[in-house]
Amino acid sequence: MRLKGPVANQRGFTLIEILVVVLILGILAGIVVPRLLDKPEEARRTKAAVQIRGLEEALAIFKLDNGFYPDTEQGLEALVEKPATGRIPTRWRAGGYIKKIPKDPWGNDYIYISPGSHGDFDLSSYGADGQPGGDGDDADINGWELE
Repeated sequence: MRLKGPVANQRGFTLIEILVVVLILGILAGIVVPRLLDKPEEARRTKAAVQIRGLEEALAIFKLDNGFYPDTEQGLEALVEKPATGRIPTRWRAGGYIKKIPKDPWGNDYIYISPGSHGDFDLSSYGADGQPGGDGDDADINGWELE
């Protein structure tokens, strides 16, 4: 008995074709997955650099409005709430300059010092170990060293 119509023209995959596709996917996974697994720390460091740049922009707007950067005591909190100590900004923006101060990708506070030893202010993350200095993944990420 021979089938006629659309059923006769349908053709499925053979077992060999399916095995070849599975083999190709396995080879690709073997190449790609290890490369992706080596990148999380690099992604955290990039995120920290981006957050530092964002904080620097907010600080620049603060200075543009008020004529000075917040001092170390006022810290980055001056971007969220109007400072009540130290030099009080007279033209502080209602609503602040950012909604909240982010933690670095390792869950630590960013280090803000003003006046800084590398400019008007120094802004840093201590990296994966949360301690000053370090090498590799533990190296500090400093605003003045970013391009």
